[in-house]
Amino acid sequence: MPELPEVEVSRLGIAPHLEGQTISRVIVRDARLRWPVPETIQQASGSEILAVNRRAKYLLIQLSNQAVIVLHLGMSGKLRVLPATTPPVKHDHIDIVLANGICLRLNDPRRFGACLYQQPGDAPSKLLANLGPEPLTEDFDAQRLITLSKGKQVAVKNFIMDNAVVVGVGNIYANEALFMSGIDPRRKAGRVSAKRYEVLTEAIKQVLAKAIRQGGTTLKDFTQSDGNPGYFAQSLNVYGRTGEPCLTCETPIKSVVIGQRNTFYCPTCQS
Repeated sequence: MPELPEVEVSRLGIAPHLEGQTISRVIVRDARLRWPVPETIQQASGSEILAVNRRAKYLLIQLSNQAVIVLHLGMSGKLRVLPATTPPVKHDHIDIVLANGICLRLNDPRRFGACLYQQPGDAPSKLLANLGPEPLTEDFDAQRLITLSKGKQVAVKNFIMDNAVVVGVGNIYANEALFMSGIDPRRKAGRVSAKRYEVLTEAIKQVLAKAIRQGGTTLKDFTQSDGNPGYFAQSLNVYGRTGEPCLTCETPIKSVVIGQRNTFYCPTCQS
């Protein structure tokens, strides 16, 4: 599943092609995504795209009619910027066609993604309600983790993956940040010291920023909007490396399931 860095890389890739352009039409070949694509999305025709923003793992296309197209890549979604005349292939479900002859095309084999239309004056989508701060902003700091973790019996890995605590720390990057911090992912959130939360906060910021710089992590389905894969997968310390030697101490990496997610850690470096 694309995580925050992959979605941010997609945003950075498509924004220069979309911003300032006018939508001529929206082609919906298959509306059966995670939620049905609403017919109201046709109202986007004739609107200028003012900005392409991101909130958590949602892309928000801000329109001049004050509406917003909300995109989510789900588990296998990809976005491409192509000439509008490019013949669609299997699983090309939606085209946002621009007046300049190009289009933003959503391909989603598993159809767990979403394309929604928030009309002018509508309340913000429930999908975006109750989200925590963005991890790469000043709103996310160690004090937030220290305060919210008090008395928490949940594993610290699940704690930092809770979108109400901080958005966008998915499974890959939670594993990597906890390794960088020397924290056992199984440790109860309420049993992590304030000092270690300070280290963890910085590790989360560093690992996500590095992933964005390197173009997102290539895992199964994700490629950038220009078709090039991300490169952060080459730099993973623990994720997916069960049985391989730790890059720091050479102890074999172990794996365990926490919250129905595969979790990877070094039993020597993390405590």
